[in-house]
Amino acid sequence: MSILLIDIGNTRVKWAQAHGSRLGASRAAYHAGWSTREFERVIASGANLDRILVASVAGPETRAALARAARRLHAPAPQFLAPRRRACGVTVGYLEPWRLGIDRLLAMIGARAHFAGRPLCVVGIGTAMTLDLLGADGRHRGGAIIPAPPLMVSSLLNATRGIRQRARGGRTSRDPALFGRSTRMAVERGAVYAAAAAVDRAVLEARALLGRTPRVVLTGGGVRDVRPLIRGAAIEVPDLVLWGLAVWAREG
Repeated sequence: MSILLIDIGNTRVKWAQAHGSRLGASRAAYHAGWSTREFERVIASGANLDRILVASVAGPETRAALARAARRLHAPAPQFLAPRRRACGVTVGYLEPWRLGIDRLLAMIGARAHFAGRPLCVVGIGTAMTLDLLGADGRHRGGAIIPAPPLMVSSLLNATRGIRQRARGGRTSRDPALFGRSTRMAVERGAVYAAAAAVDRAVLEARALLGRTPRVVLTGGGVRDVRPLIRGAAIEVPDLVLWGLAVWAREG
């Protein structure tokens, strides 16, 4: 069976074709301003499709554009996944499971498929930064959401006139140290260090809760800046949501 897997995030869309248990090469693009035509190109990239499986945290207009694109190309109607209490070995810990973003659930499913039988802290770094704790038994113990570093920076620059003015122009440095030597560097370095510190604190909290140190699994476009600053061990798995979609396609 040939399945097109599509992950529509807040700013980017990723897609890949799966054949059975094999996930093909992924592609990605920023989807701001996309219409039906752009989604037609995504669907047309697949060959002999039997299903289109979609994880979307975007608005209804984006979903409608994708559905129209499928109709125009006479492709299978997209199946938009929704969270549920139990899926593919993961039990959602939210009091109301439907409030958990489908991307976070799929990232946990993908991480569990890679590292079954051990506790995991699954960290997604995109527009927002999400941290979810998954026990070795597949039980989701809850999570945290903070702004990812670029959103922290833009929030400071937009909400504080003095910092915004002092951050304009000026000399910059490639020095990775926390203590920046310009306002712009101080804001940017503070943001990535804060993100890394949140991961380190999550590991400490998880160890106290589970009695074991979880493996930290990172995914998302912002991993490159944050990963070097995390004190503990962490492993990056690109396209973790697509991996979760592939598992859901087989087992869900």
